[in-house]
Parts: sequence; C-alpha cells; structure tokens
Amino acid sequence: MNHFQAILAQVRTLLSNQQPRQVQALLDGLLEEELLSREYHCALLHEPDGEALARKISLTLLEKGDLDLACSSWICSRLQAPEVERGSSYRDHGGHSLRATMELGLPEGSYLELLNSDADPLHLYHFYDQMDLAGEEEIELNSEPDTDTINCDQFSKLLQDMEGDEETREAYANIAELDQYVFQDTQLEGLSKDLFIEHIGAEEAFSESVEVPVEAGPRPQKRRSSEEHSMDPKHRKLAPTSTSSLNCLDLPLGHIQLLPTLPQGLWQISGADTGLPSVLIYHGEMPQVNQVVPSGSPTVPSLPKSPDRLGSISPFAPSAADLPSMPEPALTSRAQEMEDTTSPSPCQEDPESSIKLPKWPESVERFQNSLKDKYQVEPESLSGALVATELVRARLERGSNKSQERELATPDWTERQLVHGGLAEVLQAVGARRRRPRETQVVAVLGKAGQGKSHWARMVSQAWAHGQLPQYDFVFYVPCHCLDHPGDTYHLQDLLCPPSLQPLVMDDEVLGHIVRQPERVLLILDAFEELEAQDGLLHGPCGPLPPEPCSFRGLLAGLFQRKLLRGCTLLLTARPRGRLAQSLSKADAIFEVPSFSTEQAQTYMRHYFENSGTAGDQDKALGLLEGQPFLLTHSHSPALCRAVCQLSKALLEQGTETQLPCTLTGLYVGLLGPAARDSPPGALAELAKLAWELGRRHQSTLQETQLLSVEVRTWAVTQGLVQPTLGTTDAQLGFSSFLLQCFLGAVWLAQCNEIKDKELPQYLALTPRKKRPYDNWLEGVPRFLAGLVFQPRGHCLGALMEPAVTDRKRKVLTRYLKRLKLGTLRAGRLLELLHCAHETQDPGIWEHVARQLPGHLSFLGTRLTPPDVHMLGRALETASQDFSLDLRQTGIEPSRLGDLVGLSCVTSFRAALSDTMVLWESLRQQAEPQLLQVAEEKFTIEPFKAKSPKDVEDLDSLVQTRRLRNPSEDAAPDLPAIRDLKKLEFALGPVLGPQAFPTLAKILPAFSSLQHLDLDSLSENKIGDEGVSKLSATFPQLKVLETLNLSQNSITDVGACKLAEALPALAKSLLRLSLYNNCICDAGAKSLAQVLPDMVSLRVMDVQFNKFTAAGAQRLASSLQKCPQVETLAMWTPTIPFGVQEHLQQLDARISLR
Repeated sequence: MNHFQAILAQVRTLLSNQQPRQVQALLDGLLEEELLSREYHCALLHEPDGEALARKISLTLLEKGDLDLACSSWICSRLQAPEVERGSSYRDHGGHSLRATMELGLPEGSYLELLNSDADPLHLYHFYDQMDLAGEEEIELNSEPDTDTINCDQFSKLLQDMEGDEETREAYANIAELDQYVFQDTQLEGLSKDLFIEHIGAEEAFSESVEVPVEAGPRPQKRRSSEEHSMDPKHRKLAPTSTSSLNCLDLPLGHIQLLPTLPQGLWQISGADTGLPSVLIYHGEMPQVNQVVPSGSPTVPSLPKSPDRLGSISPFAPSAADLPSMPEPALTSRAQEMEDTTSPSPCQEDPESSIKLPKWPESVERFQNSLKDKYQVEPESLSGALVATELVRARLERGSNKSQERELATPDWTERQLVHGGLAEVLQAVGARRRRPRETQVVAVLGKAGQGKSHWARMVSQAWAHGQLPQYDFVFYVPCHCLDHPGDTYHLQDLLCPPSLQPLVMDDEVLGHIVRQPERVLLILDAFEELEAQDGLLHGPCGPLPPEPCSFRGLLAGLFQRKLLRGCTLLLTARPRGRLAQSLSKADAIFEVPSFSTEQAQTYMRHYFENSGTAGDQDKALGLLEGQPFLLTHSHSPALCRAVCQLSKALLEQGTETQLPCTLTGLYVGLLGPAARDSPPGALAELAKLAWELGRRHQSTLQETQLLSVEVRTWAVTQGLVQPTLGTTDAQLGFSSFLLQCFLGAVWLAQCNEIKDKELPQYLALTPRKKRPYDNWLEGVPRFLAGLVFQPRGHCLGALMEPAVTDRKRKVLTRYLKRLKLGTLRAGRLLELLHCAHETQDPGIWEHVARQLPGHLSFLGTRLTPPDVHMLGRALETASQDFSLDLRQTGIEPSRLGDLVGLSCVTSFRAALSDTMVLWESLRQQAEPQLLQVAEEKFTIEPFKAKSPKDVEDLDSLVQTRRLRNPSEDAAPDLPAIRDLKKLEFALGPVLGPQAFPTLAKILPAFSSLQHLDLDSLSENKIGDEGVSKLSATFPQLKVLETLNLSQNSITDVGACKLAEALPALAKSLLRLSLYNNCICDAGAKSLAQVLPDMVSLRVMDVQFNKFTAAGAQRLASSLQKCPQVETLAMWTPTIPFGVQEHLQQLDARISLR
C-alpha cells in the first residue's frame, strides 16, 4: 500500500502539470508497452475525474517491478516531450493553430478536456457553508451549483476575516509546511518554474516585490493587535503602485498577490523569504506569450474536484482535486533544466528565444509533405465539372419493393436542402457536429454515374494539400478499384496507401502516429460501388488494429464497425443504387450530387468551347443542342453533356449542315464511328467484350495486359476510349466514362453469338426475374442494346454485326416489346420501357407502347429526371386517350411539371402542394393566365392524408390561396382542389397530432364537400378533449359529412359531452360515427345516449373499448330502442360484465360485441 501511495503521489504531481496532448501521449505509451488494453485505453481517455485517472494509472504502474523506475524514469520520459505551448497566433505546418489542434478531438467531459478548458475557478466553486473558523470548523468549497459565486470581493473579505484568527493562521501554517515539503525537490521546483516562465514569456516586470519572513513562529497564545499585524511583513496591507494595480492581500505566514497584468486574473500565493514556494491561481483565457509571471513562482496546476471525494480543506492551499487547470506549460528535459540554472533569466531574454516549436518525428513530417506534393501535382481530370454545383442533403429510405435494399429518398422540389460551398466546407460542418469524441464520422456522397462524384472527391484531397482543411493532418484518397484484390496479406498501410497507387513510404513510426490520432485523418473511398460484397461489412470480424495480415474486406469491416481508426472521418462516393443499405445505414451525413439544369448545361457547353479554343462555335453548338430537346434534357449529366459537346465540335469541324442525333445510341455511334473505321481488325469487338465482362464484375478499370496487343492498346488510348488511371503505378486503364462502358457492353451483346436469341430480352431488365443473367450494374445497357439492334445498317457499326444475326435479334425484341402488359409494370420499369422504345426509333413499337398505357399513371415515390419527363410527355401525346397523373414524391421540377400539366390529354394530376403552388406563382409572374387556369382546374388532392406537420401547413397555405387568374375579384371562388375534396385523413401520432390539429380544425370549414373525416391513426393522434372542442365548432359548415372517425384520441367525458352537443348539426348527413378506444365513462355515454335519437341518418356507431360501466351501457341500449334507423351499435368494453353485455344483446340484436 505504501508503494501504491508513493506512485500515486508522483502521478498526481506529474499529471497536474501536463498538457492534454502529453497526458494522451502517456496513455498511448502505456498502450504501446502493452500495460493497457485498447478498450481500457479508450476508457481512460474519456475519464472525467482527474483523481480517478491518477489512481488507475498508478494501479497499472504498480505491476512494474522497479517502482522508482516506473514513476520517475519511465513516466517522465513519456511526459517530458519537447513540445512547448505556443501563442495562438502561431500556425504549424498543418496550417492551423496548435491550440485549435489541441482542442480537436478531446473527449467531451474528460480529464483532457478539463486540462484544456478556459474555466474560471472562481465560478466553478462556491461557498457551501461559511462556518466559524475559531470553532475548529472549515469553509468547504463545493462544486455543486449555488446562488452565491465567489468573486474577488468575497475572496478578499474571506482573507481579511481569517487574518485575525489564530487557529486559522495555524492551520494555514501547517498547510504551508506541507506545501514546502511537497515542493522541496529542487528539480521539480526548477522544472515548474522554468516551464511556466517559458510558457508565459518575459516582456514585463513588476514594479515592486513584497518581502515576507522566512520561518513561521510557534503558535501564538493570543491574538495580535492590529498594530502588530501592520508591523508583520507577513500581514502587510495592500498598497497601490504607480505602474500597475498590483495588490497584496494579507495572509498568515504569507500573502497573496493579485496580478492584474496577467490575463483574466492570475493570483500568486507567495511565500517569499519563508522557503515556501509561490502558488499561482489562474482563471480565464490562455495567457499570451508576452505576459510574465515572477520567475520564482512555480506553477501548481491541478485537477477539478470530484464531488464524491475529499479535497483540500483550505482555500489557500488547494489540493490537486480543487482547481481547474493552469495554463498548460510544456515540459523540458533535465538537460534543459541544468542549462536554465546557468543561463540568464528568461525574463531577460528575447521572448521568442524561449519558445520551442513542437515538431513531429521527421519521418511523419516527411510523409505528410510527400502526400501533399502528390495531390498537388495530380492533373485535373478531363471529365471534371466545368460548372459549379451545390450538393443536396439526402437520406435513405426503404424501397417500394419487397426487398430490403434502401434507396435515396425523393424529396419534393421545394423540400430540397442545398448545401452551400464545396465538399470541404461540408466536411468542416460535419466535423463540428461530431456526436461524440473518438467516434468515426461517415459521410456519403451519392449520385448517378457521370455526375462528377470522383471530381468532388479529388477536389477534397487537393483542397487539403493547399491548406484548406486544417482539421486533418492526413487525407488519403483511395479509389476502390485499388482495393478489389483477393488475398489476406494486407495491413492498414495497404488500405491507406494501396500498392497499386503511387507508392509512399509509410513506416511503423508514421503508422503509429496516425493510429494514435485517428481524429486527424480523412479517408476517401471513391467509387464504393466497385467493391464486391459491400454488404456484411458491419458484421465482419475485425479488431481495433489487426496484428495479423487480413483481407481488404476485413480492413473495411473494421472501418465501418468503427473499430479500426476509430475517430477518423470516412468519406464515401457511390452510386445510389446497389448494396449500400447496411454500409450507409448509420452514416452521419448523406449528400447527393444534383443534375444540371438547362442553364447549367448551356453554361457547360460555352466553357467547353472556350477551353478548347473554339469559342466562336459556341452559338452554333447551342443551336444544335436546342434543336434536339431529347439531348437537351439528357445534358443534366456532366458526362453526357461532355459527349454532346464532343460530337457537336466534330460536326462543326466537318463544316456540313447537320444536326445532332435524337437518341443516346445515335450519339455514341456518332462518337465511335470514326474510331471504329480506323481500328485494327477485331479491336472494337475485343474492347466491347472486355467492357461487358468487367461490368459483370462491377469494375471499370482494366490492366494493360488484358488487351491482347500493343496496337489495340495504342488505338484505344489514342481514340479516347480508355485513359490511364490517375495516380496509379500499375499499367491500369479506365474507360473514359461509365456510359461509354455501357455502350461497349451493349455492342458486345448485340453482335455476339454466345447468347441465344430467346435470352436476349432478359438483358432489357424490364420484367422481374429471380435469376437474371446479370444484376443491371451497367444501367445503360438496356437502352443501348435496343438502339443498336434497331439501328439502320448504314448508320450502325455494321462491320461488327452480321445482317442475319441482327435480323433475328430484331424480331425477338419486337415480339417481346409488343407482348408486354404495361399495366403490370412498376413505374420505374415503365419509364425504362419508354426509353427503350424511343431508342429503337421504330414507329410501330413506339405507337404500340404508347397506346397500351393505362389511363391512371402513378409515379408515386419514383424519381422523374428531365429525360423521363420528356419521354413521358411524348408518349402521352402519342396515345389517343385521357390520363390522370400522380406525380407526388417524384422530385419533378416545377417547369417540367408545367409541361405535363399543359398537355390536353392530361385531365387531372396530383403533385406536392408546395411544388404546385410554386408552379402557379411562376405562371402568374410569366403572365400566362390560360395555362394558370388549366393548372388550377386539373389539380386535385383527393384523397388527402396528412402524415407530417408540413402536410398540414401546405394544406393551410392552399386554403389561403385565392384564385390567381382573377386577382381583382374580391370574393374569388375556392380552388377546385379544395372545393372537391371528399376524404381527409389525419395521422400524425401522439406527439405531433395535438400540435398540428388546431391548424387543421381552423381550415376544415373550407372543405364544403368533405364526406369522410378520419382522425384515427395506428399510433393514436390523441387530439384530446380540446381537439374535439375545436372540431365540434366546424360541424355547421360540414353539411355533407357522412363518416366521422374519432377513434384512439384520448377523449374523456368532457370531450364526449361537447361532441354530443354539436352532433345535431350533422343529424341529416352523418352515417358512421366511431369513438373506438377512448376514455369515455358513464357521463359521456349518457350524453351520447341522449343525442342518439336525434341522429336520424346515423347507421353505425362504435363505442367499443371505452371505460363506461353497465350503467352507461344500459343508457345506450335504452336509447337505441328509440332509433330504428341505426343498424349497428358496437359497444363491447372490458369494464362491462360479460353477462350484462349478453343480456343487452339479447334485448336488441343490433348491439355488436365483436
């Protein structure tokens, strides 16, 4: 036990003088020496109690053989790092202040955070009970919140009161002796003194110092007079100075100096000439380097007091448990201490000479510089976006099908939340909202192929290399195709710096530095969809740092399970579809790369021609694009927009009057036609087969050795079909775009003989099949396949296709497309069918598909892109019938919505209320009264179900909206959507229901045709008696209401009585009334029984599962005898004896007990 106390005393002293980073370094050292497990190491980092931390470390060190070695030698070597606290204005090589660096990643509420806090000790501690010191009682300092907070005046008054108390002076003398004993070690005293002066700096000197006696005399037998006090140097009164407001407070056996020149107050309890060291009490902000503390004043920073353990009994000599941390002095070595004893005082030296800048190990700094240089020299991708776009916040939701896959939710157009700034700003915002310290942050950026996700990811790494992400010391950009390798011989270094990328030397020292500070690491996994078997990463076995080599999948499992590099930031880019449900189920933030608008596509084309040196062709190219509305809508994708620009440039260089093709197949045939004519024999077929095989394995990169000959490789690279992968050392090539790979894969399917003709329709992926030949990873293959099979031979890549083979495949696809039953297809497959029919350019197939469309088309929950809207509009115009459209939760733009609504064949439509009102407002501003009238007349909300407060707010806004086509009319008629609403459901649940129902009750009178009002919800709305009161006031306006469902709304007798009073207003219309599962007792049942004979039209009444007794049931049964029109009265409830219920049912068979 004595050994433990010896270790504990030294650990307390050492911990009380350390910076948070040094204490963390000590814990990391214990971890490296295998004295701590990783879980116990993490627990100590989050330990909020300083005393508990010291005890746990001491218990750990007690296991070492040599106790003196364990404390004095080993700990000191760990803590005496050559780091010195710098001023806040200094910025290190990472581009950020050291103080900001220290503050990042500190566990919330932990000892390390308290060491680094700016807490004011005078506000942390309060007087708990001020007792008589002469009665051998003490003033306790309590950390519990109180109304009286210690301030300077209270502290001075306390000192003056204690000044004349001999027993208190004696107690302080004893504490001072203990203080002298603790600090009698000259090594420790000199260490603290030099460190504190080195931390504060030396630019100012005090105008005077106060002398005090050396020794404290024996305990006096009586109190001294005031004159004796004034003669005692230990009790000198405060005297004003001319240069500063330096004050000294009387203290027994010493005095306290209040040094106002120090920031936010720094008090010195000094014992000059007594052999006692001075104690500095600091509170407030971190002192600057140009502020000084007397050189003979060693610092005694200490830990906050834990409420459940004893601290110091004196406010003058607090223990290591009573005060928050002092300014964090950096530790120096023994050699530095010896030099300080012979060198001039730091107060006389240049302040900058005493500041030693903390440095990383040379290998770590060299590695970081190499990583930055690598990102800075990387050329910008040729497919990089030429137009700035903003990310959109997104979330995943379960798909409409029965599978467990999650898909991107489709918000309404007005609900989109744009994120201003680039992805670097997004990462800064996400890091600021870190849920818990040392917790891995997962950020996902989703978007369709060709939207520029990889460009965004590369811009992040380049931004860090230029110093724009100071919260990260290391950023690793890793394309996922570099991780898709078999074997189990990989370490963490291989994940951060894959061997296939440009090699960077990451030795054990660099890796150890990264592992110890994972919160300073950003790992970017680009193109995550290219990894095989992403599902199951959350369940794979992996520890914090696998000691043995493992597979890449095991390393990724450790990342996603937040065990490996716990605390880092993980940035993923991926396509929205695929096996991302488990991997992104707990992502901290999900963003989506939006598509181009029409204006952005036009801007992209202008910038493209400017950068290519043909700015004079901008207007001609824009004219070609506007001449093909189909390609204009497809230009929402940067990859397609670039392809359109390339073909437009080639056509304009030919100088002939021409136009762009009207299909995607024609676009890529035009781009690849010249390349195919100049290709080596069989080169295009070989590349097409390779594209298809790689697509089946979810890959888009290939090795140069996979191409058979150097001639084929040279041709493919020269024609721009493939390009070297940026940043790789291996001979890797990648297709210039994902859509080009899809087109080449379709070329292989269209010309190969390995696939039977009857199996070809399966590759269109239009009908659900349990065993498909492939999983449609190459999303563009079905459209390109249909287009290639039906392309005219003169315009097609005819050299690859035999006429006989093409004719057979064309007949198979024609028969398949004409036999499809469109009414059985889901919305997504129906849109894909329209695109495939358009790509064929066969008038017979197009007209057949268009005329088979059902009269009611619902796209609820299916995202409608601009090409989808364009294709749907063409099909509706071709069909000779009327249509009603449901366009809710499609994310359709208001302008595209106007295009569909304006079609004469569309008789009615449903869309988001907010989007529809935006459309109306835009039409009013554009002065298009006829289209505005059409949009108002065709809009319907029947039936309407409010499932969120926004639904109620939008409905309220709709009611308040007047007919815009005649704004001059004082009493404009109601909108048809409001006037014709017949069914309204309200299902917000027990929390939001009572909050939103008053708004709904306020607008209910506007629905003059309302017949069905359903206020029941599976989770119970609980509108209560107050809601029933508001509802009852609207009954006189609801003249045609037939069904009123008030089930599960926590209605008591009060609400039942109010309802009974208002029900006669519905006597002639109400057919069904349900009060199922409420809290109605006998009084409420009596009120309902009294009004029941007046309800002449009522047919069904349900009062089951209420709380009325046999008396209430008998009242209702008696009233039922007077109501021959009522067909059913359901009133089974557990509070009525079953025998009574059976008896009542025997009296009247209309009583239901089911």
